[in-house]
Amino acid sequence: MSTTDNRTFTVPTRNEVSSNNQNIFENLQKGLGFVPNLYAYFGKNETALSDYLGFQNRKSTLRPKEREVINLVTSQINGCRYCQSAHTVLGKMNGFSEENILEIRSGKASFDTKLDALAKFTASVVENRGKAAQESVDAFFEAGYTEANLIDVIMVVGDKIISNYIHNLTNLEIDFPLADQL
Repeated sequence: MSTTDNRTFTVPTRNEVSSNNQNIFENLQKGLGFVPNLYAYFGKNETALSDYLGFQNRKSTLRPKEREVINLVTSQINGCRYCQSAHTVLGKMNGFSEENILEIRSGKASFDTKLDALAKFTASVVENRGKAAQESVDAFFEAGYTEANLIDVIMVVGDKIISNYIHNLTNLEIDFPLADQL
């Protein structure tokens, strides 16, 4: 349970959501071992959880590791502790060290030139609301990324902004190991 001013936001239980969302809860439970609070909160809306998961799990030109770079950078800039924490876990599952993750969250990845260009491009996109600095755009393409990749970067940024904003508004309990502060 969390509070913003006089509004209390709660995470619904399986029995408090629609039958369609109950099925999604069961699949999340099977796949992840639990239903993350942020996903459960989407379940208060009849279609938002399935829409969001479909958007998040869409086919992409980007590798999972690249998507985690975008998730970590975007969540850091947007100040979402929930997503910073969740994507620290996912980043480690995708082969990043704790040190890599902290550096990525700061908007760079000196350990990999292509991921560094992606991190800097993502940071510029998010910080400037899509009006990225020309040097970050140029570096992104010089690193080997394509226009199809650019579209996917923006799709992942959009996905992450949705979850960042929902958590930043609701301040639901973080049910992942808490990520270090930068």
